[in-house]
Amino acid sequence: MKFSIPKPLRIFISLVMLGVMISARVQLVQKLDVPNSNFSFFWLAGRMILDGENPYDETQYLAGHDANGIDWRPNRIFPYPLPLTLFCIPLGFFSMKTAYTIWQVISLLLVALTIYLLLSHWREKAQQNLLLPIFFFLLFWSPLYLTTHAGTISILPVMILLAAILLLEKDKSLWAGIVLAFTMLKPPQGFTILLLAGVWFLARRDWKAIKGIFIGGLIILITGLIQDPHWIQKFIGASNAVMDRTLGVHSNVWAFAYLGCNGASPCSNLLGGALSVSLLGGASLLLWKNQAQWSAWKAMNLIIPVGFVSTIYLWAYDQLPYIIPIVWIMGTLVQKQRSILLAFVFLILLDLVSIFALVQQAFTEKDLWSLGTTILVLAFLFIAQHMKPKSTIDKASAHA
Repeated sequence: MKFSIPKPLRIFISLVMLGVMISARVQLVQKLDVPNSNFSFFWLAGRMILDGENPYDETQYLAGHDANGIDWRPNRIFPYPLPLTLFCIPLGFFSMKTAYTIWQVISLLLVALTIYLLLSHWREKAQQNLLLPIFFFLLFWSPLYLTTHAGTISILPVMILLAAILLLEKDKSLWAGIVLAFTMLKPPQGFTILLLAGVWFLARRDWKAIKGIFIGGLIILITGLIQDPHWIQKFIGASNAVMDRTLGVHSNVWAFAYLGCNGASPCSNLLGGALSVSLLGGASLLLWKNQAQWSAWKAMNLIIPVGFVSTIYLWAYDQLPYIIPIVWIMGTLVQKQRSILLAFVFLILLDLVSIFALVQQAFTEKDLWSLGTTILVLAFLFIAQHMKPKSTIDKASAHA
């Protein structure tokens, strides 16, 4: 007689275990010097908006640092697009430490929700039972560790991309395009994502999605102009300052080109540009060729990692949207192999590669080794896509 746990009890146990894992993870970083972390950027921006101040005003921004005991000030103004500050407003209602804890919990819950919603695409129990294992292993994955430890906003593009996928699956292309445009709240990430997504939409003649991207872009632009008429010029200036002090440290083709040319220009720009265009061009051809066969999820599986490695500026924590292709790889491997073995090998390798990259970053202050995570995800996307499904007959023969 086969024992089966009732569904309500299964759900309760899953929620309890998620709660335990999230609580344990949050406790690990309680001693972090929050005022001198990335989180302080977002908290201060939210608090300034509530106080009627402008995070793009240098005098007010630096005065906000003084007033709140923030000694670390690498930027003269808020270093992200000004409209992003509106998403930071809820953080400003709390003290910095409390807001940091709340943001960690919310980020981890949203990661769990993303995994759950993506796994729901499969009807089989084997995939649905992967929620807790995937979440557990991702707790040791450096992009998620850095996201929660440093208090970055990396979960925001994850939710944007997830929402776009779900909307496209419901044939709500206009809204999907509008939502997708908000990836431009981090322009280096959003630019390549929108470029490749635009190619896919164009191949599918999905004019509503393309129209939605333009509408979303206008919303961002106009919102920023209402906040500060000069926000674009100020943002470009702040971005250039950040780029100047971080050349050759990221895990993308531009950084490797910069190092390969010993920082010489125009060599590094020409080589980086050639490598970036080659990757984006290759991905565009694949998207165009497979536009009829690939779902929105499959298209994003390619767009996300190629977009990351092709753009000019992103850190390891910006790989958090890799959760989307990671879940697809796990579910597909289990479906085709009818076994969890290879899927768990992938998760273990993912953790080991990212931890090695994190250690190297700590010693060298360069994030070059995070390229390994991108390569691993792309390699397993290829393996999972082209793997022949194992039939139930083969499985039965193996047990005979």
